[in-house]
Amino acid sequence: MAVVSVALDAPFHSGIGHLLSYRSAQPIAPGTLVRVPLGKREVLGVVWHDEIPQENNSELALREVLEVLDGVVPLSTSWRALMAFAARYYQRSLGEVAIMALPSALQDQSAAQWHKRLSKLSLDGGKRSARQSKSSARTKNAAQAKALSPPETIALAPMLSNAAQALPVLSKPQLTQQQQQALDAIVLEAHGVYLLHGVTGSGKTEVYLQLAERMIASDPQAQILFMVPEINLAPQWQAHIQTRFAPWLGEDCVAVMHSGLTPVQRLNEWLAVHQGRKRLVLGTRMAVLGSFAKLALVVVDEEHDPSYKQQEGARYNARDLAVWRGKQQSIPVVLGSATPSLESWYNSRAATAQTPAGSYQRLSMPARVGGGALARLRLVDMTAYPRDTVLAPSLLAAMHERITAGEQCMVLLNRRGYAPVLQCGACSWKSDCPHCSAHQVVHKADRSLRCHHCGWSTRVPHHCPRCGSVDLAPVGRGTEQLQEMLQEQLGTMVLDDGRIPQVVRIDADSTRHKGALQESLAQVHRGDVDIVVGTQMIAKGHDFRRIGLVAVVQPDGALYSSDFRAPERLFALLMQASGRAGRDAAYMQDSASSPELWLQTQEPQHALYAALARQDYPGFAALQLREREQAGMPPFSFQAILRADAKTQEGAQAFLRQVAHMAQTAGLPGHEWVTVYPPVPLTIQRVANAERAQILLESASRKALQAYLSALQPLLHQARAQAAKGLLRWLVDVDPMAI
Repeated sequence: MAVVSVALDAPFHSGIGHLLSYRSAQPIAPGTLVRVPLGKREVLGVVWHDEIPQENNSELALREVLEVLDGVVPLSTSWRALMAFAARYYQRSLGEVAIMALPSALQDQSAAQWHKRLSKLSLDGGKRSARQSKSSARTKNAAQAKALSPPETIALAPMLSNAAQALPVLSKPQLTQQQQQALDAIVLEAHGVYLLHGVTGSGKTEVYLQLAERMIASDPQAQILFMVPEINLAPQWQAHIQTRFAPWLGEDCVAVMHSGLTPVQRLNEWLAVHQGRKRLVLGTRMAVLGSFAKLALVVVDEEHDPSYKQQEGARYNARDLAVWRGKQQSIPVVLGSATPSLESWYNSRAATAQTPAGSYQRLSMPARVGGGALARLRLVDMTAYPRDTVLAPSLLAAMHERITAGEQCMVLLNRRGYAPVLQCGACSWKSDCPHCSAHQVVHKADRSLRCHHCGWSTRVPHHCPRCGSVDLAPVGRGTEQLQEMLQEQLGTMVLDDGRIPQVVRIDADSTRHKGALQESLAQVHRGDVDIVVGTQMIAKGHDFRRIGLVAVVQPDGALYSSDFRAPERLFALLMQASGRAGRDAAYMQDSASSPELWLQTQEPQHALYAALARQDYPGFAALQLREREQAGMPPFSFQAILRADAKTQEGAQAFLRQVAHMAQTAGLPGHEWVTVYPPVPLTIQRVANAERAQILLESASRKALQAYLSALQPLLHQARAQAAKGLLRWLVDVDPMAI
């Protein structure tokens, strides 16, 4: 009788612990999936390691493993090491992180269902191989007339059925000098972390693809992970990768990993990657937790994006886990961005007399491919206009001129809906959410009031719920209202082709239905749309070729934020938005125009906008890093947040004060290096009827903070047991993205 330790999905606050012991009639290899009893349920688990049976036969009292989901290679030692590190660093239970990283469809798979699925995938794989063999034969016949010249001639024994066959030449553009230098620097080193700092349109994607090409050609089992921050960027990336590598690996060569897949789709893709049947993987943050047969390269595009940080459950940062995974497996990790995070920028610093060099290597690409110009900043001082002005007359005239010339415009307003709030003119009633300390947003399309925090929705009332007045009006503006206004103001125009200018809106509301985003993007690319209105969704990564003017409405809010990261996020958003203009240098030259970024602001003299006008990210980063060093903020310190949710704000803060007092009394390891701030409410204090409060923990030593947090866990369980019934939950957020 063998005894095994199994990782199960048990949240840390449950007190169950990291691993549970079970007995088995046969030894089970570590990394094997099993089904085991937990209370009255049967749950999925991962065998973590064998245990040594005790001489007193106490293991006979253990419950037994119910089923073994074998038939595939067990989860690797490196994958289990990643899970252990993520659980330890982000203060979660091992099983919670490990099961979270697996497809949800595995949760209810019996051994019989599992083996049936494997048999079906094996049968489908055989049919697919037969089709690809025919395709490869056609490719070979078409390519036989072409003599490949070194170094493009590559033996492809493991990739094609004919070991003597050479790879066909992939269709790809000629690299610029700066692209070639960046590519060679990564290939020569072959491992490490590289920060690819390239302006928008400098060709970072092509560097990624040609780096992947070299990796795949040199290693017959190599797998490449491309990470993007949001699902809406996946379709164009998938198209790029499939188009490039289909001649080598077949049409269906890209595995996709993101939350937009169905559970069955995600399971099939996970298996294809785990078994090594697919070598190109495209995903959002969850993809970094995938099980790879042989991971050889990780690319994190738009590495600065806060979407890489999980905000529910185990709050991991996918970019940081990619860096850790690269170091663990001695493979290169490429972090790409036009506006790198200040942490990555600092980690790629050059050595000075005062500080050693950072652990990353910085590679710069300061020019656009084709010699295209970067967008020129046009600041519009909105203090010169009435307060209710939405778009300045000069901006409207500039947009009119652009669309008349056949160009497209983009208008960014980072607020969806029709208006942020509905207000009564008689008694000042506002459309507050009954479950959150936030307003319900007006959505005109379906005449609803909707809370963007808890999802609560009601119909727009015909009269004030408080006083009965019909004097109800939306206050403020969202993308829905901006689209309506632009369509009205430009609807009197007739373009040369007889069309009336068309305005399309791209935000979380307009693209919530399946296929809606792809259709909207296709309209933009075809030229059927003259003006694109949207939230930050449209500012990231999209390769719009005909946009000549980008306008940003109401950006000043971040300048007054209490969050020290707000200027960094604003600068990144504005730089990314400006990068959507003028991406096709030849098109802009033919139209004899230059790209522009119009910014409507109440603070035209602000230093952030001055740096933006110069397209000077290094200067902006240097200023921000000096301020952060003086204030002792990250990356010069390390932070964690302890949050409590309770039925009352008093209950949440009382729990946090009790934990802080217990920690001070206990003298936890590293306490002399850790500052514990008093509990305060969150900015949005109440969400879904839960009152939220938090404590900030800060230290100049990451090691001291980690030791303190680890020792704090038993005290949290103890305080929870002593707390009143009003406490709902607590959580620890390590390296928070917002405070």
